[in-house]
Amino acid sequence: MSSHRKMSGIRLPNKPRADEIELTELFSTQMAQLCMNDDYSDVCFIVENQRLPAHRVMLAARSEYFRALLYGGLSESTQSEIHLKVPVEAFKSLLRYIYSGHLSLAQMDEDNILDTLGLANQYGLSELELAISDYLRQYLALCNVCAILDAARLYNLEKLTKVCLTFMDRNAVDILQHESFKNLSKESLEEILRRDSFFAPEVQIFLAVWDWCKNNPNVDIKQSVVSFVRLPLMNLDDLLHVVRPSGILSADKLLDAIEEQSTSKYLPYRAALWPEENVATAKYVSRTIMGECRAELLNGDCTSYDMEKGYTRHCITDTNENGIVVELGTICIINHIKILLWDRDNRAYSYFIEVSANQVQWDRVIDYSQYHCRSWQFLYFQARPVRYIKLVGTHNTVNKVFHVVALEAMHTKNIPKVINGIVAPTANVATIEMSAVVVDGVSRTRNALLNGNYVDYDWDSGYTCHQLDSGEILVRLGQPYIIGSMRLLLWDCDDRTYSFYIETSVNQKDWVMVVDKRNEQARSWQNFSFTPIPVVFIRIIGTRNTANEIFHCVHLECPSQDPTFLSNEREKQKILDEGARGGGGGAEQRDQQLATRNDLQPSTSSSSSSRVTTPRRNSHRPLPPPLNPLEDVLVHIENVVPFEGNP
Repeated sequence: MSSHRKMSGIRLPNKPRADEIELTELFSTQMAQLCMNDDYSDVCFIVENQRLPAHRVMLAARSEYFRALLYGGLSESTQSEIHLKVPVEAFKSLLRYIYSGHLSLAQMDEDNILDTLGLANQYGLSELELAISDYLRQYLALCNVCAILDAARLYNLEKLTKVCLTFMDRNAVDILQHESFKNLSKESLEEILRRDSFFAPEVQIFLAVWDWCKNNPNVDIKQSVVSFVRLPLMNLDDLLHVVRPSGILSADKLLDAIEEQSTSKYLPYRAALWPEENVATAKYVSRTIMGECRAELLNGDCTSYDMEKGYTRHCITDTNENGIVVELGTICIINHIKILLWDRDNRAYSYFIEVSANQVQWDRVIDYSQYHCRSWQFLYFQARPVRYIKLVGTHNTVNKVFHVVALEAMHTKNIPKVINGIVAPTANVATIEMSAVVVDGVSRTRNALLNGNYVDYDWDSGYTCHQLDSGEILVRLGQPYIIGSMRLLLWDCDDRTYSFYIETSVNQKDWVMVVDKRNEQARSWQNFSFTPIPVVFIRIIGTRNTANEIFHCVHLECPSQDPTFLSNEREKQKILDEGARGGGGGAEQRDQQLATRNDLQPSTSSSSSSRVTTPRRNSHRPLPPPLNPLEDVLVHIENVVPFEGNP
């Protein structure tokens, strides 16, 4: 009987390991020697009258297409010569890749590369197709982008298509004037002209399309290509002296365009698209054209501001005729605006934002005139062409002036869910970074409740509290959010329990109770879900503590970030949605499913503490006396007294 044993021994120092044999390069070189070699060849391809010998097993091993062709029972399975109608140079390149796994694109001309890309697509060599696509993305230029776009669309290469279209958007004027534009396929040309972000003067677009039509006389231009030219964007002189003499559009089409110019509220503007870039900067020739201290708003300084400088402002009036207006350097497609409201004290502002392409028709994209907002504002709306941004303050809790420190405008793909103009977040917005602040409560540090640290707390610090029957913990979010869940960590360094309730408001006047734990004994982590509603203020009021007369809270999240709780909530919603689709007959079954899940999953009102065995709780040192809310070391947080002056 033989035994199998691994080799063992002592490896000499400074000697490379030899337990892995890596001779891939040698293997590739030797296999490449068989490419288009008659040695051992058992099939020959006839391409453009050239004989190219090959080996069936090699082709079948590397390509599903060739496996089906050569071993799938087709007539080619028994033929020694196979005729192919493909470009011969591209097919040779493909064979070299199949045999060696290597292809030098830098040594190939553009036509050969595109032909090889087509063969890689046809023969199912997806890794080669992807590699060529990545190569082409790096070498886009005015002279090749049209041909590459046609190829990318033909082979359904979405990433390459997107890169080509973006390149053409950003070089629209030059592309229109390039000779290769005339060779675009009809489908690619229509795809380009549909894009709002293909930004060039419309008269130049028309002239380029007219030249394309002359170069493609067999295309029905009136019903297809020309219909994508946006005639209402041309001025009257261009319509009469450029479009009309071409004779390719009827007089009625021109009259319709003129009428749309004079009567339509919203013209089909084209605009520049610069994803994830702030276009409200000097780099893009943007400027503030209305408001006091205009130079401050777009200078990029978000730190060096105080009561005297560093902000742009306007006086607040009942008629809202004043405002701050920013003019972008050109019309741009945007869907996201960030503004920094002056925040050197605890004041709050109300405001609205309107945007326009022509300073005549204005769209109100953000209306927070009924909400209290502070510090950074993260605002989202449907993407649209914008040249002008108007900020109008409607309220300041301290005086009658609206102060804005900074403004950013961009187009972003990271759009959160928005309901009636208000963000419905999935991430926690009760954080300092998201402009939330603790307005009322007692703590050693002002925002201990919101600083994200729910580990480092003990008997002396790391929590916010209030006296029972005479106080509250009040949090103000940076702006209104649609909130449907919260998570709370109650101080849990011993076995005490609490009772409490939570209310929310948008104006600090009208309150809605969303959590009621007045008749329960709660401790440690608490998760809550409720019908999503707009929220600015969160008021947490303790009603009982089994240890003393103080209510202590370590951490607040809204919405909750507990993955187990969120998974449970999604499952509940799925059951409700399925029941709604199935009609009312499944109500009893739906209730039973929900009840079963509630039995199996932790209750939303019960503790799910990860601190049950905390070292502090098991410490052998004697327990300190009950906490005294009147100790001098604690800081009472409350609204700053309004001051007179600016801001």
